[in-house]
Amino acid sequence: MNDRSAPLVLASGSTYRAGMLRRLGLEFTIDPADIDERPRPGEAPAALALRLAREKARVVFERHPDACVLGADQVAGLDDGRILGKPGSVERAIEQLRTMRGRRVTWHSGIALLGPGIDEHAVIDTAIDIRPLLDEEIRRYVEADRPLDCAGAMRSESLGIALVDRMASDDPSALIGMPLIRISCWLRAAGYALP
Repeated sequence: MNDRSAPLVLASGSTYRAGMLRRLGLEFTIDPADIDERPRPGEAPAALALRLAREKARVVFERHPDACVLGADQVAGLDDGRILGKPGSVERAIEQLRTMRGRRVTWHSGIALLGPGIDEHAVIDTAIDIRPLLDEEIRRYVEADRPLDCAGAMRSESLGIALVDRMASDDPSALIGMPLIRISCWLRAAGYALP
């Protein structure tokens, strides 16, 4: 139960993000923001993740001005700055993973919390070195895990962890798109009861 009187709203329709937020034991509602998520010309992956998280929170906060609204987005970027979106198809997932193999990929998790007197935002990065995968390994992985709705075509919380040589982040939950360490800190400061 929340100690704070303001309701908590998640500005995302992602079942992954909702599942992560439920780990904190707080009551919240879900109100997805409908925004254009396409990158702007020349926009870096981290800047895109932060802009989208802030826009989602802003759009939903306009509908719930007495609530605390949490927006989140995640963008995967190659070491050359190229953005890797959600593949949407088996063919694109295979193509993305071929591009990623043997390289460092950074998942940028943008988060924003808006509420009465609250305006927090951050990007928490997770850098991953992808193994030099064989085409057969990529095909087997995509068929088994179906990561078609995941940025960078990989589910680290599932079989995708087998694609990884090394991972580095200040928050292990950031890779799933909800950096719970930072979010917990913000919510405690906003008056929500967390251990």
